[in-house]
Amino acid sequence: MSSQTSTHEFQAETKKLLDIVIHSLYTERDIFIRELISNGSDALEKMRHESLLKKEVFDGHVPLEISIDLDEKEHTLTITDSGIGMTRAELETNLGTIAHSGSGTFVAELAEAAKKDVSLIGQFGVGFYAAFMAAEKVTVQSRSWDGSEGNEWVSDGTGSFSITECPGLHRGTRIIIDLKEDAHGYAEKWKVENIIKQYSSFVPFPIKLEGETVNTVQAIWTRSKNEITEEEYNDFYKFVGNAMDEPQFRLHFSVDAPLAINAVLFVPKENFEGMGFGRVDPGVNLYCQRILIDQHSEHILPEWLRFLKGVVDSEDLPLNISRQALQDNALVLKLRKVITKRFLKFLDEEAKRDADAYLDFWNTFGIYLKEGVTSDFEFQKELAKLVRFESSRSEDGKPTSLTEYVEGMDEGQEEIYYINGPNRAAIESGPYVEMFTKKNIEILYTMEPIDDFVLNHLGEFDGKKLVSADRADLDLSSADDEAAETENKEKLGSEAGVELISWLKKTLEDKVAEVIESKRLVDSPAMIVNPDGFMTSSMERVMAASRMEKGMVPESSKKNLEINLASPLIKQLAELVKNDEPFAADVAAQIYDNAMIQAGLVVDPMVMVERNYKILNKAVGA
Repeated sequence: MSSQTSTHEFQAETKKLLDIVIHSLYTERDIFIRELISNGSDALEKMRHESLLKKEVFDGHVPLEISIDLDEKEHTLTITDSGIGMTRAELETNLGTIAHSGSGTFVAELAEAAKKDVSLIGQFGVGFYAAFMAAEKVTVQSRSWDGSEGNEWVSDGTGSFSITECPGLHRGTRIIIDLKEDAHGYAEKWKVENIIKQYSSFVPFPIKLEGETVNTVQAIWTRSKNEITEEEYNDFYKFVGNAMDEPQFRLHFSVDAPLAINAVLFVPKENFEGMGFGRVDPGVNLYCQRILIDQHSEHILPEWLRFLKGVVDSEDLPLNISRQALQDNALVLKLRKVITKRFLKFLDEEAKRDADAYLDFWNTFGIYLKEGVTSDFEFQKELAKLVRFESSRSEDGKPTSLTEYVEGMDEGQEEIYYINGPNRAAIESGPYVEMFTKKNIEILYTMEPIDDFVLNHLGEFDGKKLVSADRADLDLSSADDEAAETENKEKLGSEAGVELISWLKKTLEDKVAEVIESKRLVDSPAMIVNPDGFMTSSMERVMAASRMEKGMVPESSKKNLEINLASPLIKQLAELVKNDEPFAADVAAQIYDNAMIQAGLVVDPMVMVERNYKILNKAVGA
């Protein structure tokens, strides 16, 4: 080795930078291997570019690759690349100073950012300093592609570094890390292999660990869709999704504006949350130029799309100095918006292309889209096209879309109606759909606790207001006045009706807010409606259950009781009031409880059973 050795003091700002990097900036020590591999990949890419521009380059026969060698006895880790290499001057500039940024202001901002966990744009060469988190000494041997003599750079990361001529080197850079005592584990093959597979699986050059290539899975998102086979897609899904089966849906797309994005997204076949495995972590990883930036990213997709698996790669992303966070929130939000809208558009296209396949998806993952409607106003318009509910016109088990509902509306209908119930049979036997059935007006069946919240959050679709059938102010008579007149011919007389309503309101005053004549009941004697236009019965049930889970007493409010003056039971009740008012009061209370049960609301079972026996005894003359 030549004696031409020079010793240099680190630039003052670089000393401060080293202290920040080692003690404050990186939250995971493993990152230093990713940073060094990333730097090696950059050097290889520059070398590939130069080799395309020039006929001859130094060591042109040497393959472009990264090699990692470990020595557990000597506690060293060595990373070698056959990239563009560095001259003596470049070693001094790139590794001895904060090149291209270096100022006290920069370091002061970086120190403040480290305290506050605020992101800053990374600068060339900064990632290299991460090696000192694990190293007590770092040796860099490098020879430039121009064929000039090689040199060796050595430092312990404190006050100075030395550069010495180092003859006989091949083109590229070798970084030898003498590991600290508490970092000896980084000389173990299994540990380094796991780090490479986690962060650097898709580096575009071979990474050989102890002679064995580790990154064997291709970054298929960088290739044309026409070049990729189904088997390759499925293998990639199994790798990134840690899955055994094949995906249900796949979306592979690239866009250049407003951001450069390459993405491959997969929809699994199973919903593990629905199977009781607890809340799943986001399944999409964020890359920048094939280097993992954010595993299971919580930033690039809304939380309600956490069931997706796959990869998003954007070269436009500004990275913080440690590559562990994203710097520009506005840019991240733009990325999130582009990818989310593209995926929702894809689902809409799939629903039109193959309705049965989409329904399989909806039955498995529809709950996530419903979550999106209730929590994310930004995408409600797109999500509204994707929600599905059974209806009075759909087959059992075959839900319909809001678009199909609107297309089937009769002229003059301005509202989309829905009603909640535990199942289809319970809804269709209940009082709320009677007038809809009679007038052949389609009504959506919401059979999950969240459904009414979903439709209430949507508010409208295609200019048509979404209305719950248990609203107190619902009036269907105006839709067909002639039919309404026909229904009213056999009802209780006007004066008798007013008297009965007045009596019921007084008798049930501790239970009901109002007793009113119904304009929508056909056969049932009575029904409960909520005077609050926002709060449907199903929403009230959900909120009551939530309060009970928290050990709180469910809040209850008085409801409106609508009665059918054409019902034989109601007409008989009017006569019973005259002849046996105490017994009539028991019947009225039972009618109220029955209506509450049909609305899915809570009644006191002990009181109801006792009253039932009292009525039965009276009926049989006991």
